[in-house]
Amino acid sequence: MSKVPSLSYREIILALQRDGWVVVRQRGSHIRLRKREGDRTLNITVPAHRAVKPSTLSHILKDARLDVERFLELL
Repeated sequence: MSKVPSLSYREIILALQRDGWVVVRQRGSHIRLRKREGDRTLNITVPAHRAVKPSTLSHILKDARLDVERFLELL
């Protein structure tokens, strides 16, 4: 398993958009994304901070149902 990197929120958003996620809104320093999977709707929130910590990114990827290898391919 690859190590989760520390990335800027812009890089994370762009990679998630390549996976089909859509930005639905931003409130303050948090960006909300949504993705439809069959009859389900998945929602995740990405903090708009300069660098997102690896532990935070790990939780985002878990909620997005993405493994680290797939996410790194999307970068």
